[in-house]
Amino acid sequence: MGLGRAPHVLLLGSVLGQPVGGVWRHNRELLPRAARLLAADGGSLTVLEGREPCAFELPEAVRRIQAHVPARPPLRRALAEGHALRRLLAERSFDLVHTAHQPVPRGFDAPLSLLVHDLRHLDLEHSPFSRRLVTRELLGRAVRRAAVLSTVSQATAAVLREVLGLGEAPIHVVPNAADHFEPLPRTAAADAPLLCVGHLEPRKNAALPIEALALDAGLPPVHFAGAAKGSEQERLEARAAQLGVGGRVRFLGSVSDEELLGLYAAAAAVVLPSRLEGFGIPVLEAQRCGAPVAVSAVPAHLEVAAPDTPSFAPDDAAGCARAIRAALARTESELRAARADGERYRWERSAELLVRAWRAGADAGAQSSSS
Repeated sequence: MGLGRAPHVLLLGSVLGQPVGGVWRHNRELLPRAARLLAADGGSLTVLEGREPCAFELPEAVRRIQAHVPARPPLRRALAEGHALRRLLAERSFDLVHTAHQPVPRGFDAPLSLLVHDLRHLDLEHSPFSRRLVTRELLGRAVRRAAVLSTVSQATAAVLREVLGLGEAPIHVVPNAADHFEPLPRTAAADAPLLCVGHLEPRKNAALPIEALALDAGLPPVHFAGAAKGSEQERLEARAAQLGVGGRVRFLGSVSDEELLGLYAAAAAVVLPSRLEGFGIPVLEAQRCGAPVAVSAVPAHLEVAAPDTPSFAPDDAAGCARAIRAALARTESELRAARADGERYRWERSAELLVRAWRAGADAGAQSSSS
């Protein structure tokens, strides 16, 4: 027998005070909506916050419990989070514990809901071999422990099935969306730049559009919007100078949501060259803003991009240049069609899918404890 109501969910939120990114966006948009859906059907949402409190607003119905848990490093976080979690569960009962970060704390009995955003640390090219082995072991353990497993895309679900040998085990897809803003009118001038959106880190592959500029002198300059990690900006600046295109490359650093909307509106085209993504929020955002888009042909991008979106292999600078040219040539009717295609992703719908996954996990836990 199922619960007959929405579950009481405890969400592990020790990373919710971290800077803006895809995980931050996912939680900011989904958690308030999911909390309202739970409350409307007899359930509730409680957030176990870390040392840094949640960086976005939550409805008053959401109970927030502060714990002295650091967001980093991951192993230290897991130990402190596990201690706080076990202490809380000794005082109060929940139908389900939900987490979207690794590693998962150990030593608690409540049913677990696990959501996987991406699998970057399972990719040998972008992670040390030792980290890849540890991640695979920890992720496999968490997946086996979970009463319900979710991801943000079919692409990530497919890799999970392959890497962990999950076969036809159910995986709930809870996608991101882009209906959290109203686009500004397009203002791209004749000298408008290309725009790349995302943190500057190796997997984002920001060197590729710089190399494309070197191959095609007629392309617009490229602006990068996103905070740099480590020495990545310095490396990219050196590469641009080496190729003789330093004057056509600009790094904007971290930008606000309002600034990003202006950048989308003013861009000649948006170029997203990542080698690895769990989803592709900037693809949807750019399409919603009516900007032409060129994307790397990685599964997560191709899943969310509109049909016929120009694409390129993430190691092909010439192909990137050609895709940018194709994007710049897109007609108004094609851009309108791309925006309409993106409307299939809505945050409200994703919140419903998340609550559905939580119900499935809580019901599975209830059935297991009664058997």
